[in-house]
Amino acid sequence: MKKYFSALAGLALGGLAVQNASGQVATLNAKMDKLAEGLDKKVVTWRRDFHQHPELGNREFQTAGKIAAHLKELGMEVKTGVGKTGVVGLLKGGKPGPVVALRADMDGLPVTERVDLPFKSEVKTEYNNQQTGVMHACGHDTHVAMLMGVAEVLTNVKSDLRGTVKFIFQPAEEGAPEGEEGGAFLMVKEGVLENPKVDAIFGLHINSQTEVGTIKYRPGATMAAVDSYAIKIKGRQAHGAAPWSSVDPIVTSAQVVMGLQTIVSRNLTLTENPAVVTVGALHSGIRQNIIPEEANMIGTIRTFSPHDQKLVHKRINEIATNIAESAGAKADVKIDIMYPVTYNDPKLTDQMAPSLEAVAGKNNVKLTTVQTGAEDFSFYQQKVPGFFYFLGGMSKGKKVEEVPSHHTPDFQIDESCFVLGMKTLCRLTTDYMEFASKGTAVKELTASGK
Repeated sequence: MKKYFSALAGLALGGLAVQNASGQVATLNAKMDKLAEGLDKKVVTWRRDFHQHPELGNREFQTAGKIAAHLKELGMEVKTGVGKTGVVGLLKGGKPGPVVALRADMDGLPVTERVDLPFKSEVKTEYNNQQTGVMHACGHDTHVAMLMGVAEVLTNVKSDLRGTVKFIFQPAEEGAPEGEEGGAFLMVKEGVLENPKVDAIFGLHINSQTEVGTIKYRPGATMAAVDSYAIKIKGRQAHGAAPWSSVDPIVTSAQVVMGLQTIVSRNLTLTENPAVVTVGALHSGIRQNIIPEEANMIGTIRTFSPHDQKLVHKRINEIATNIAESAGAKADVKIDIMYPVTYNDPKLTDQMAPSLEAVAGKNNVKLTTVQTGAEDFSFYQQKVPGFFYFLGGMSKGKKVEEVPSHHTPDFQIDESCFVLGMKTLCRLTTDYMEFASKGTAVKELTASGK
């Protein structure tokens, strides 16, 4: 009988402990939400400043300086010059636990802004020997501003944090200048995920064609691996009036272009994974009555699995080489591997999705299809479990087909989404810490909207 009552007492104490833990989590969540809401105007101001003063990859000097100054003001241990211009801040919580990394990308694009805003970018530069404007046409300015806000929120609750947060502000997500290394690849190479070793990493991307208040994500392969290729077809030059004297690289290139289209339609199992093989440019000749000696084409490849990536590479080589040989020409094929697949660790994604639902509401968190765009967040995910999701930035009531997409001169973001972005990054951090430290399921932590 004593054993029976002891068991009952143990169950009661255990239940009380879980109840107390849930109460503490709910209190922390409410505090973080209030802090995030209070930072809204500050984050908007930061974003507009970054938007008005964009910088290209590996040249984000002013941006990095402002970020570093903010993190130092918060009392963090700060490293600068990581991966060229990257900034890393370390926030140690009041309790032992895992290391969570949060990442934002800092670079703008060589795009001339057309949007009439008070904080419109007027920055000009030379890119690939051409004069162009510089613009945050993909929303990286919003990512930086939101993560600066998250840094301030989590600093204010650091005594309650069960672990350490590593804030990664990354340059050159859009690619480093020719001849330079950069981006997530270089930051990983320089040890950004070590000392202390990161246990999990989270990141978000604003989306101009998803309504404010909505979050989208996908377990497993989410964004494509991206590779670039260049094919040189070398023939024999001749007068345009005597084509029989030539080995025409233009006609041969046209056949190669059509042959490449069969890779996706005839070689890949499209019911499993999509893929893209695009010819982006084809250049040959300088005069209407000269058949030139060579033609050059460049393009991009998008795949969602290592198997498909290898198959596409193999087929590009075979098609270009064999078609050229059949015409009496020669093909030189070069393929550069750029970004791997952005792969959301399925277990981590399943654990953390309820955190997004608790903040945004279950009906506002949706599964998305695979995206043929690419993200170098994938380099972090190759090393540690990672979760990358999409935050809606389109004004309510707008139609997707009416809204400019990313990487365009008319790209815009509704700033009312920033609070939700901050809240979700904070919640993912603290819920993961709670889960890793105590083994408590996130679904229990977030039950009843706590």
